[in-house]
Amino acid sequence: MSETINLFTPFKGKLNLKNRIVMAPMTRCRAIGNLANPLIATYYSQRSTAGLIITEGVAPSPNGLGYARIPGIFSPEQTESWKTVTQAVHAAGGQLFMQLMHTGRVGHSANLPAGAQLLAPSAINADSPMWTDTQGMQTTETPKAMTADEIKATIEEFAQAAANAIEAGFDGVELHGANGYLLEQFLNAGTNQRTDEYGGSIENRARFVIETARAVVERIGADKTGIRLSPYNSFNNMPAYDDTAALYDYLAIELNKLDLAYLHLIDYASRATEEGRALLQSIRTSFKPALILNAGYTKERGNLALANNEADLISFGTPFIANPDLPHRLANDIELAQPETNTFYTADAVGFTDYPAAV
Repeated sequence: MSETINLFTPFKGKLNLKNRIVMAPMTRCRAIGNLANPLIATYYSQRSTAGLIITEGVAPSPNGLGYARIPGIFSPEQTESWKTVTQAVHAAGGQLFMQLMHTGRVGHSANLPAGAQLLAPSAINADSPMWTDTQGMQTTETPKAMTADEIKATIEEFAQAAANAIEAGFDGVELHGANGYLLEQFLNAGTNQRTDEYGGSIENRARFVIETARAVVERIGADKTGIRLSPYNSFNNMPAYDDTAALYDYLAIELNKLDLAYLHLIDYASRATEEGRALLQSIRTSFKPALILNAGYTKERGNLALANNEADLISFGTPFIANPDLPHRLANDIELAQPETNTFYTADAVGFTDYPAAV
């Protein structure tokens, strides 16, 4: 009789992990000058008892720096700055993937460097609040609809950013195709109103994501490439659309052909409807490599999902902020500390590296 799988069981696959607890990517806005720094190295090394750490979203292009103080991985200086982070995490026994996040239409020109521009599949404003350090709170601006050449150039930026991440010592990269950022903007029929080969049909709307994933796989290898998706997502004012289930069914099948390291699903919106729950089951069947589930999981829910073979790994976001030793606390049923939400996106150590481990 096989042993019951739980959060503390090692995982063997393309990734070999000491447990099945993943630290989910979370924007923290501490990258002054869009560079990684010693504070960021401390933050991730403190959390290296996770089976896998996935970093905050890191821009693969100047055009993807939509938020204030998010890091980049498109310049030699940025690449060099991340080496301290990877060395610290590896020295502490951890593994980490860099999440590549191009914000697309979710941004403001005040957060972009000179010469960069907001790009998206179509010129449709996200109409979302956006903090800028120079102008305070603003509203996102209308992006420029990408040309065919800009699409090709952006795919190459992702591939080169992935290579830069490996050079910086990362174990792999995760493509951010969730939460309303550029990759998902191509998938969504409400934000993608193109009439060329990247718009219209399910196959066309999925093309940019698949081509980007393929380009990254060709550059750094499938075993070092993951992707995050969020079916039925409404974050960042993403509209609902009728063929969501069919699109993600198709996407899971096509991504499976690339033999990625994992698929990371934000599943809360899918679980809200019968169609969404059926989609989760379909994705689990279609996508053969590792599946990570995320969205408000507790120790009990995570263990149940693993025992029921709904997933291979479970990711935790907010609990890792105030609990750097989260796996230890979960294993020993130690009460979790609660984070201070007003320091989620500030610029210093407060609410970042000053949460203590359990005594």
